[in-house]
Amino acid sequence: MREMRASSVEFRSVEKRFDEVQVLIDFSIEVPEGAFLVLLGPSGCGKTTTLRILAGLEPPSGGRVLIGGEDVTDLPPRRRNVAMVFQSYALYPHMNVEQNIGYPLKIRDVPKPERHRDVVQVAELVGILHLLDRRPRQLSGGQRQRVALARAMVRNPTCFLMDEPLSNLDAKLRTSMRGELKRLQKELGTTTLYVTHDQAEAMTMADLIAVIDNGVLQQVATPEEIYDRPTNRFVATFVGNPALSLVPGRVDRSAGRFVSDLGSVPLSEPTLAASADADVQQMGVRPEDLRLTSPDAEGVLRGEVYVVEPMGHETIIEVRAGDVHLVVLAPRDSRGAFGESVGVRVDDRTACFFDGMGRTTIQRSDRDGRSNQEGVAI
Repeated sequence: MREMRASSVEFRSVEKRFDEVQVLIDFSIEVPEGAFLVLLGPSGCGKTTTLRILAGLEPPSGGRVLIGGEDVTDLPPRRRNVAMVFQSYALYPHMNVEQNIGYPLKIRDVPKPERHRDVVQVAELVGILHLLDRRPRQLSGGQRQRVALARAMVRNPTCFLMDEPLSNLDAKLRTSMRGELKRLQKELGTTTLYVTHDQAEAMTMADLIAVIDNGVLQQVATPEEIYDRPTNRFVATFVGNPALSLVPGRVDRSAGRFVSDLGSVPLSEPTLAASADADVQQMGVRPEDLRLTSPDAEGVLRGEVYVVEPMGHETIIEVRAGDVHLVVLAPRDSRGAFGESVGVRVDDRTACFFDGMGRTTIQRSDRDGRSNQEGVAI
């Protein structure tokens, strides 16, 4: 098989409308050569449409698309040299595995000996060399997915486009295939755009994540940056499982505290300094950054135990205070009785703060020294 190629990908102010429905709005992004970019967002946000525009299956309503610096906006799909892997696998049932993988080469009139050589090489790479004589109906879901990947790889594309390729697999196989896909992408070095609504897939596989909501690009960054420094409340709450907890309130600069109906949280100098010109109306904290303590402790948020979920290696404890739910990742031996009063301690350096429009006005300033418990068993 020929050496894999890779190209950069760029969307410049791309728009897409279906009649009166605006699916993509001023969508601009640059994907470096060889990068693994995950398009992440809820169903219907425009992820798949973005891939289809790049593949040439949908024309944009406005803007330009570039691959390797070349404007391909008006080129037909066959001239873009991209390979798309679909959720449904789209295998030909009347062909065996070798024929399915080699079909893109056959329609390009690649000689049969060369075609067979390339098919064997990619089949060995994805671990299905022993399946070449089987038909798709004789394969498991994971094996069919590998055939679809091999068929995309054998074309030697400049970039891979993957539209939720693991969604039809069971949870265990999906987890193992995530690792396989990541390994293959790094080994091949081919630029990859991957669509999913599963934030665990995005966090574990991506070099870069592009979070989309209602056709609008919210943030493009590394998984760590997306998780630790979200640009707005949507990104902060969409990424992370269990999700980030939100507490309504305000900054009282004279008292040096974030004040809410649940209690008040002392603020460090960096947070106070950042709050000078910030319109703070909510505080957001990750579950692993919250600590359970006594409700009588000073400077804590107070509520009642609502749900306790032992997970084996840790325990998820949900604390409710009115309409606010605080989710705490606690040590595995933590317990609590329904309705029991507890305190939840927050280190403001691990929190981010949002204004009334949901924009992040103060980013977290620290990620060190976390401990989920204060030595108080509940």
